[in-house]
Amino acid sequence: MPKYLVTGAAGFIGRSIAAALLARGDSVRGVDSFITGKHANLEGLQAMEFLEGDLADPAVCARACAGVDIVFHQAALASVPRSVADPVTTNRMCVDATLNVLVAAKDAGVRRVVYAGSSSVYGDTPTLPKREQMLPHPITPYAVAKLAGEHYLAAFNCVYGLQTVTLRYFNVFGPYQDPTSHYSGVLAIFCRKMLAGQQPTIYGDGEQSRDFTYIDNVVHANLLAASAPADKVAGRMMNLATGSAVTLNQTFQILCGLTGYQGAPAYAEARSGDIKHSLADIGLARELLGYTPSVDFAEGLRRTVEWYRLAG
Repeated sequence: MPKYLVTGAAGFIGRSIAAALLARGDSVRGVDSFITGKHANLEGLQAMEFLEGDLADPAVCARACAGVDIVFHQAALASVPRSVADPVTTNRMCVDATLNVLVAAKDAGVRRVVYAGSSSVYGDTPTLPKREQMLPHPITPYAVAKLAGEHYLAAFNCVYGLQTVTLRYFNVFGPYQDPTSHYSGVLAIFCRKMLAGQQPTIYGDGEQSRDFTYIDNVVHANLLAASAPADKVAGRMMNLATGSAVTLNQTFQILCGLTGYQGAPAYAEARSGDIKHSLADIGLARELLGYTPSVDFAEGLRRTVEWYRLAG
């Protein structure tokens, strides 16, 4: 039975991938430093072997990759505003950690690494939808760091024969996303505040649009990327989204109906590094992985609100 390593296993996306692997009976190891991951996210994952450590330490990466067949590399400091405030730490936790994981995977004989890329690498170019053949134009330290990881994966596939697949995530949301930080995803923050009757803040005019992608779609695509034929996917990068977009103002109105919130949002000055519009072409993932989104935005938002309601 192949053993899977999930980096960032105590985080939002990593935890969700690990849970799906365990549910189908796979052997799973997780690693997390708890810099952003939560101990509470490991509840229900008792069958997973867990290693606490920082992937910026090569020794931690070597222990994590030993005996592993496939790595889902989800660990990162996934915040544009935080990268603007502290680019050095973002570089260490994204670029250094990714290179360490790749070196350890190569040395341990890992067959494939599936990497959490980011739509932020496209920057704020006006062309929509975003297609993989477009030249990247990262405008924040986080975007630069994620793009560097993509290039490292492609290079390790080319030079060392390590199979790599990059999935460029577009605005992932869903249960277990941390709503408590200023740097958290906008939907997590909105859900928590509006359920509590508190006014949410929209940065900018609210007409910015996002290709919000529910977590189940992301998990599904990762599992497909792990098992797809190497001759189709090794060394490749592809968008992972739903192929549809919604504005923050529209999202707020939908959430009013789901949460019962009756107030208006507060509007504040747009944040540095925020992108105005984001929409993915998902044709390549459909072609290479057989991926189609299984949960649309409205249903994903309904499930997310219900989870936050029950989680308190």
